[in-house]
Amino acid sequence: MQSGLYIVGTPIGNLSDISERAIETLRAVDIIAAEDTRVAGKLAARFDIKTRRIPLHEHNEREITDDLVMRISGGMAIALVSDSGMPGISDPGFCLIRACRDANVPIFVVPGPTALVSALALSGFPTDRFTFCGFYKDEKRLREDNKIRHTIIYYESPKRLKNTIAEMARVMPERRIAIVREITKIHEETIIGYPYELMGLKELKGEIVIVVEPAPEVKMSDAEINEIVRDIVSDANSAKSAAAEIAQRTGLSKSKAYEKVIKNG
Repeated sequence: MQSGLYIVGTPIGNLSDISERAIETLRAVDIIAAEDTRVAGKLAARFDIKTRRIPLHEHNEREITDDLVMRISGGMAIALVSDSGMPGISDPGFCLIRACRDANVPIFVVPGPTALVSALALSGFPTDRFTFCGFYKDEKRLREDNKIRHTIIYYESPKRLKNTIAEMARVMPERRIAIVREITKIHEETIIGYPYELMGLKELKGEIVIVVEPAPEVKMSDAEINEIVRDIVSDANSAKSAAAEIAQRTGLSKSKAYEKVIKNG
């Protein structure tokens, strides 16, 4: 097999999604650098892949990258895999790939499924333009991301999901979201709605992708605005703070927002 780094996409859930080329590559290379050798071991057992595996994860990637690049320069073929999906996409691998580029050693890709693209297709939201923002961070970053008017995609953990939905209800109440979980697995599910509609969801399990619909070109309806006003006024410490948040979330002027507060106070 030609020496080089082989970036191999692996299934994001259903092991049957692996390609024949991926199996052939993993069998033929000299070493498999895996995010978790135990996870890669399950894949190897399923498809009779006997290649030696070594760990490459966020805690050791920088330490072993130079050694792997030297091995490839010396004629070895090394496959890079993450626990699921494409290495380097919110997974370890970026440092090694960049080092290989800098060293001018051959790099090949064996494509596989990615959760972000699969979730985007499942959402039914526009796909002509989208921005992947990686793992969801916090409300401050969300306010910056909300300036992106086309489709947005995040990865999120089940433990943080309810808090994230609540933050989206405050920052982007006019944009529907799709919560896509357990893609390709038995309990695959897509839940779509406005953030405030989804705040009462039961606790979900599994790997989750959130797809945010593009911002609407039309203004919010009076009914939608009044719903937000009632929600904010009930929890606000003062009319001034309530008016400021209403203005931010609905696009109303501060004076109009204050009128809404007084009317609903």
